[in-house]
Amino acid sequence: MRADADFFKTPNFVLNPRDQTNGEHRPAGNDHWMGKVNFVEIRSFWHIFRSFDRMWSFLILSLQAMVIVAWNGGTPGDIFDAGVFKQVLSIFITAAVMKMGQAILDIVLSWKARRSMSLAVKLRYILKLLSGAAWVVILPVTYAYTSDNPTGLNRTIKSWFGDGRNQPSLYILAVVIYLSPNMLAATLFIFPVLRRFLEKSNLKVVALIMWWSQPRLFVGRGMHEGAFSLFKYTMFWVVLLATKLVVSFYVEIRPLVQPTKDIMKVPITTFQWHEFFPHAKNNIGVVIALWAPIILVYFMDTQIWYAIFSTLVGGIYGACRRLGEIRTLGMLRSRFESLPKAFNDHLIPNDSKRRGFRSAFSSKPYKKPEDGKEEDKIAARFAQIWNLIITSFRQEDLIDNREKDLLLVPYCKDREMDMIQWPPFLLASKIPIALDMAADSGGKDRDLKKRMNSDPYFTYAIKECYASFKNVIYAVVVGPRERDVIQKIFKVVDDLVAADTLIKDLHMSNLPTLSKKFIELLVILQKNNKDDLGQVIILFQDMLEVVTRDIMEDQLTELLEPVHGGNNRKHEGITPLDQQEQEQLFTKAVEFEFPVKASDAWKEKIKRLHLLLTVKESAMDVPTNLDARRRISFFANSLFMDMPKAPKVRNMLPFSVLTPYYKEDVLFSSQALEEENEDGVSILFYLQKIYPDEWKNFLERVDCKNEEELRETEQTEDELRLWASYRGQTLTRTVRGMMYYRQALVLQSCLDMAPENDLMEGFRAADILSEESHLLTQSKAVADMKFTYVVSCQSYGIQKRSGDARAQDILRLMTTYPSLRVAYIDEVEETSKEGEASKDRSKKIEKVYYSALVKAAVTKPDDPGQKLDQDIYRIKLPGNAMLGEGKPENQNHAIIFTRGEGLQTIDMNQEHYMEETLKMRNLLQEFTKKHDGVRYPTILGVREHIFTGRCFFACVVHVKPRDKFCDYWTACTCQSFKGSISLWTS
Repeated sequence: MRADADFFKTPNFVLNPRDQTNGEHRPAGNDHWMGKVNFVEIRSFWHIFRSFDRMWSFLILSLQAMVIVAWNGGTPGDIFDAGVFKQVLSIFITAAVMKMGQAILDIVLSWKARRSMSLAVKLRYILKLLSGAAWVVILPVTYAYTSDNPTGLNRTIKSWFGDGRNQPSLYILAVVIYLSPNMLAATLFIFPVLRRFLEKSNLKVVALIMWWSQPRLFVGRGMHEGAFSLFKYTMFWVVLLATKLVVSFYVEIRPLVQPTKDIMKVPITTFQWHEFFPHAKNNIGVVIALWAPIILVYFMDTQIWYAIFSTLVGGIYGACRRLGEIRTLGMLRSRFESLPKAFNDHLIPNDSKRRGFRSAFSSKPYKKPEDGKEEDKIAARFAQIWNLIITSFRQEDLIDNREKDLLLVPYCKDREMDMIQWPPFLLASKIPIALDMAADSGGKDRDLKKRMNSDPYFTYAIKECYASFKNVIYAVVVGPRERDVIQKIFKVVDDLVAADTLIKDLHMSNLPTLSKKFIELLVILQKNNKDDLGQVIILFQDMLEVVTRDIMEDQLTELLEPVHGGNNRKHEGITPLDQQEQEQLFTKAVEFEFPVKASDAWKEKIKRLHLLLTVKESAMDVPTNLDARRRISFFANSLFMDMPKAPKVRNMLPFSVLTPYYKEDVLFSSQALEEENEDGVSILFYLQKIYPDEWKNFLERVDCKNEEELRETEQTEDELRLWASYRGQTLTRTVRGMMYYRQALVLQSCLDMAPENDLMEGFRAADILSEESHLLTQSKAVADMKFTYVVSCQSYGIQKRSGDARAQDILRLMTTYPSLRVAYIDEVEETSKEGEASKDRSKKIEKVYYSALVKAAVTKPDDPGQKLDQDIYRIKLPGNAMLGEGKPENQNHAIIFTRGEGLQTIDMNQEHYMEETLKMRNLLQEFTKKHDGVRYPTILGVREHIFTGRCFFACVVHVKPRDKFCDYWTACTCQSFKGSISLWTS
């Protein structure tokens, strides 16, 4: 800070005209104090009263009124007695005294700012003090004047003004005049429309009234809640304070009145503390000791009542708004059947067109008559988004490959099976349990039916496995005689299922053997190697033998007679099927279609079926990562909450994201990861211990066993740097999270424009969005029109010229994300116009500042050209923009490069999730509807997840109260923010 700066001091000299332009030759050391002009603070405990003066005044006046009522009878009905009521009216004298004390506090606490105050502000403070002093005199005088039997000071006052026994309305009139400003404030509070009109009005009378009540504000003028929101807020506090006063009266105050009277009646004979109370005639010290803790509890228990009421009201409100409906994985499993429908209602644009006069005024969504086809479309869209979320989990190493396979869902309903296929983690271990129960049933199906009735996913797993088993067998076997035999076997099974006698009529003890053979067949089908044809033939013969000799022994003769020409007799020691005829089945290669024409749908079916048959342990803990559980539960829960309908991507509000960056870490270097601190702990070692499961998943993803293998190649070492950077407070973490917006918009735009046939065929987004796809080009163009991400790196130009590694890392981010834009302040030296015309070479060069926006010049990773940045815009600045704090100016110079109607500001230590970016269309719709029918919102806040909460104990202490604040307090007192409470996160 310069000594000659006039920010805190007023110069006591006059500059010469030639010095006024450049500010030179100013004398330093001026000690003339001009007073604080920006921020005034006097630290004092009186701020506790000044900041909450209305609450303190209310509690003190209520205490006085309750003590008077309790002293004169002890029931609230005694207040209607004339004498008691007149004593209760004395609370306004106490209110006047506190009002004058508040005026004095305003002057004392603002004393240091007196030099910078305007005359109107000073006059307001003085008039407030004089008004308070006047009422302190008027109210006691009028009260004493109208008293019947005055004592003490009241008698003296009454002797001055005469007898006013027949004029009790004089004090009432004074009270009414004293309360007139409060009545006006109550009227404006009840009628927000009138208050908004007065605040926006420029009439002198209105300006005088508003000047007296509060300083004129230009920010937030006319911004008030609607009548219903004010009613809810007021009723909350009315019920809370009424409950608090009732409990305080009956539990705290009234029980002490009679003991106080008894103590005061006891005469004092020997008083030892005569030095302090030389003329005391009663036990006032005992009374003070008796009432002091009660008074302290009386003033403090308001916070306790607030905690109770906010928890109750917030819990009820959250239950009505379906907050926390899905909090655990168990709750997610129980509600997973309704997820596709909830997803389609909230995150998929509704293209249905209403017809008719009644539908024009209906708020219910129109439903197409083709319910079956619509359900298939809902399932197909849900599969695309759900699998995108699970894939992002795997890319972030929150889950491993096995968990990914268990969480993925088929991209469409298998038309040959005609049933909904749920994720394998819901059906895991169901089939092995069913096989064991069937094998041990002994012909009784009571336990199996009980299990199927209690667990719907148990039934889904059995039906899907049986349908998939039939589908695989028919797909592999092409011989006509073999297919005829298989059809007859399946027909018998279907008839037994329809008759509900499958367990009773078949020998199910050998069913696990058949399952084992079929699992071996699935393994071979996954490899799909033509050299394994012989094993396929052997497995089919073994399965036929298990079915014919063990499981379906009683139905064997009738089943195979038309095929083999055998008789119906059973001979002891001879099989019903002639050995020579049996060998003729499943013996030739032409009877099988192997290798199978493996499409993506076929591979998914085989892999899914193998998982259902082999996963024996329960998948109740899938996913095991705590962050994955939290994120998936939060996303699923938000789908059942009230949120605006999502428009199509091309119709949504365009928005931008702006992140200020200075000189923080962009990407951890290999040296930084290995460098040890004073305790001998490196960053990499620390991250491995903090995220052990994610480290294990990372090694599996890059196909390495340990850290040494990661160091062998440059590619895996870069992956290691990225893995560590994504778990630190780096710019790379923030950019990856924000660029999820574009990835989500591209997929959503694709779903908006994709033909229904592609959806029903179960296309993969990665397959149809290939580089040559026309749909990909359209989707990217729409996404780029709706989303812009600008990172304001103010020192990027200096870092480039100095060869800083952070500049290369920023360039790498722009290359990885081609739609990323970087804004920075470029400082260059140019020849001035005066220097060009002058012969003096010393004045030719001057520093010029530009606000520049750049992007990556080469976007294709296989391009052999040099990857450099390319200027998009360059704006000349009048001077150096970095004045004072760097962060505000860093944002201000880059905000001109943002586009769209919405702007989201994100700090460098924040990130985003793929599943939350899918709700951005809904979030932006909050700006398109009027709040309480009054105005459109302009600022929308969302809560932030503090990812460093697991690192240090201090972070844990910080995070826990923040979560409770968002869950209970926000839900209780911020109900006016419709649909935005605990619904969005970042």
